[in-house]
Amino acid sequence: MFLVDSHCHLDSLDYATLHGNLDNVLVKARERDVKFMLAVATTLPGYRAMAEMIGDRPEVAFSCGVHPLNIDDGYDFDELRTLAADPRVVAMGETGLDYFYQKEPAQLKLQQDSFRHHIRVGRELNKPVIVHTRDARQDTLDILHEEKAGECGGVLHCFTEDRATAEVLLDLGFYISFSGIVTFRNAEQLREAARYVPLDRLLIETDSPYLAPVPHRGKENQPAYVRDVAEYLAVLKGVSLETLAETTTANFSKLFHVDSARLL
Repeated sequence: MFLVDSHCHLDSLDYATLHGNLDNVLVKARERDVKFMLAVATTLPGYRAMAEMIGDRPEVAFSCGVHPLNIDDGYDFDELRTLAADPRVVAMGETGLDYFYQKEPAQLKLQQDSFRHHIRVGRELNKPVIVHTRDARQDTLDILHEEKAGECGGVLHCFTEDRATAEVLLDLGFYISFSGIVTFRNAEQLREAARYVPLDRLLIETDSPYLAPVPHRGKENQPAYVRDVAEYLAVLKGVSLETLAETTTANFSKLFHVDSARLL
């Protein structure tokens, strides 16, 4: 069986007291059939540091982008394009909109401009966008449509919206990724959306070190725990774990243009 963690922050794990080094994280993941992962950047300096820390590993691919809450000081758009052109980078982001903490019009405009730019670079380089959204549903959907994000494709990661939002994203050609949140006791609306999303448009992720699934809540999340998300979703969808693993791995390969030979 082959599972993929489609969204994790390998550079943010607690290596000092929990893991020791990245090799230990990868071993623990492989022991639970998690054999590939996408390491996601949230700033450009962070991307460079993450890429240097991880190096060239056959089981790890990179994204490159600036999180909407990390653009207060701006960043160099040309630098984003240059870094994202690296063949090890398979996606743009994470990008998107987050209105939970920021309310000022100037801040929201900066987020929107950055989001648009990530999509434009994604279309130019034929690399999908990894979208974060919080308290910004309509603006997120509007920008995806206006910027023709369907041309490069993408995923709404760590999905926490409702079935209606999922329907719009699916119509746009997007994939939808579920994290450990789907296992939380109070997440019934999310489970309804998960039941609705077809298997061939589904991804799974940890978003580690955040949002550890049941039964690991309260602990730091790690790629190995995507197995728990997969097991939960398999029951929810009424399919075997092997079927869910095979399908989500194929979906990952298709969306991010990752050679299926790397996912064996």
